[in-house]
Amino acid sequence: MRSARQLHHAVSALLLLLLLSSVVPADRAQQEIDDESEFSYIRGAKNGPENWGTFKEEWATCGTGQMQSPIDLSDRRASPSPDLGYLNHSYVPADASIVNRGHDIAVMFHGDAGSLSIDGTAYHLRQVHWHAPSEHRVNGRRYSLELHMVHLSAQNKTAVIGLLYKIGRRDHFLHKLEPYLMRMADMKEKEEKVGLVDPGEARGDGEAYYRYMGSLTTPPCDEGVIWTVIKRVATVSTDQLKLLTDAVHDGFEMNARPLQKVNDRDIRFFCPDDDHERYDAAADH
Repeated sequence: MRSARQLHHAVSALLLLLLLSSVVPADRAQQEIDDESEFSYIRGAKNGPENWGTFKEEWATCGTGQMQSPIDLSDRRASPSPDLGYLNHSYVPADASIVNRGHDIAVMFHGDAGSLSIDGTAYHLRQVHWHAPSEHRVNGRRYSLELHMVHLSAQNKTAVIGLLYKIGRRDHFLHKLEPYLMRMADMKEKEEKVGLVDPGEARGDGEAYYRYMGSLTTPPCDEGVIWTVIKRVATVSTDQLKLLTDAVHDGFEMNARPLQKVNDRDIRFFCPDDDHERYDAAADH
């Protein structure tokens, strides 16, 4: 009888051990999902933007790099460069998911969403995401929102198109994503498939743009990124901006990296119609 009782206790203990071993990895996985960000945008915080370069060894470029982004795109520094030519891009609708990455909201393309051609190299569109307020400034002015269209070449080189937004009429591209953004804010969902998404609608209007060499604006802040920032400012509604900021995790409602030093970098500017763009710039101020 005693040995039977001991056997029963041993089996019970073994079952409990197996149960705990199956629960721990799930809890750890959940913790890793919830503890999404090892960095923050809060100045003065241990993992704030001024400390990104010291927080992890592989992030050292955030502090030591000489070609960091974002920067102030000043017309006084920019060199007119008609040789840059019109942006050569060809976007197509592709299957996508909207993802809450904790520090931002991103649309990830799973199929071929088209590409951007720069100096004969094709950079394929991988994802788009938003920063509020804008990370880049134009002539010292910061805008309410900035969209980044992130492209990668076959050699894993990065090219990003940046679009700036001020408060005004609703943005057509964001309007189609509003139901998914609402669910992410209410239910804290991490990812949801949205079907076909046309990135051409995100690209918007405006042919004049700034071009410079910079970096990723989040750790590890890798340099060698070709930046193209569209001069024409689009509009986004107050409600749409609130949807984006409500959907991210607490502490990331403002997810814009501070301005970085320009140093000796060239800022080039392509403008097909000077008079028209000057009128647009004056209207923005």
